[in-house]
This record gives sequence, C-alpha cells and structure tokens, in this order.
Amino acid sequence: MQLTFLSRAVVAVSVVLPAALTAGAWQNGTEKPKPATPAAKGTKTVNDPAYNPLTDFEKYVILNKGTERPFTGEYTHTKEAGTYTCRRCNAPLYESDSKFESECGWPSFDDEIRGAVVRKLDADGYRTEILWRKCGGHVGHVVFGEGFTKKNVRHCVNSVSMRFYKKGAELPKVVPPPAKKKP
Repeated sequence: MQLTFLSRAVVAVSVVLPAALTAGAWQNGTEKPKPATPAAKGTKTVNDPAYNPLTDFEKYVILNKGTERPFTGEYTHTKEAGTYTCRRCNAPLYESDSKFESECGWPSFDDEIRGAVVRKLDADGYRTEILWRKCGGHVGHVVFGEGFTKKNVRHCVNSVSMRFYKKGAELPKVVPPPAKKKP
C-alpha cells in the first residue's frame, strides 16, 4: 500500500518531531550541548584527537545524539552520484544509489554499506538508532514499514554526521579507533 505525499509527511513528522523537540533541534544550533553519553560500549564521547575534529554542533549531533533541524541539512536534496562517509572517522556509510526523496526533512537512504552501522533500540524504547560501527557516532534513526521503497526501510540521517564525496573522488583514509589502554 502506497501512502500519499501528505500521509508520508504526517508519518515522518509524527515519528521524528517528538524526538526533535526534546533534543532541542528547533534551536539555531548554538544551544549548549547536553552532557555526553556513551554512543557504544567502549566509545569515547569527547573530541578525541585520534578522530577528525568536530565543531560544537557536530559534537552535539554525533556524540550527544542530537538532531539537526529538518530541511536545513547540507545533503537533504543532494542527487549527485557518490559516497557518504562518517564526518568523525571517514568510514563509508551510504552510496548515493540508496538515497531517495522522502520529504521528511533529512537525507533518506534505504540501505547502508554492508557492516557500516550498528542498530540499537533508542533510549525512548520506540525508535531504532543508527550508530557508526567504526567510531560509535550517532547517525540518525531507521524507520520500517512506510512503503517509500521496495526495501520498505528509511534511514533518516543527519547531514552533519556525514561528508559526501562525488563518484570518482578519492575517499579519505578511515581513521582507526584509538587503541584501548590495557588495565
């Protein structure tokens, strides 16, 4: 069953809006980030020098699981062929051929590069969070059953969590996780 455009928008807003409001996403990006919580077991949530440096807003989204405002992200309407990588560790996450227009306000993909993400139940107990497998950074959320694509899945991703490289461009070297200290 296909949803109409208006139904899709209502579904997208009803799923994302409550979290966006509680995350302070309606601010202008200059609000003080919430204290960091570990994104994945053993993952540092500081601006670790082993990884790419992040702006305060990038830290807020990637490390503190924040959300950028809808329709403001750099890659929301990008249609060029290429690869999307982690802004923090450079690991490839999505290919452009999995990107589609969902009109939800954030870049949408129906598939990730195999092994690139970890999915876990969000703190609210309803949504499924997407984390970078390499560095544990917050990417966004995955939603099932909307009927937008044949795969029937939508990765709702924060543009600020990624960098885009046009097809044919050399991808940056993936930054390995910092070595664990022995006790």
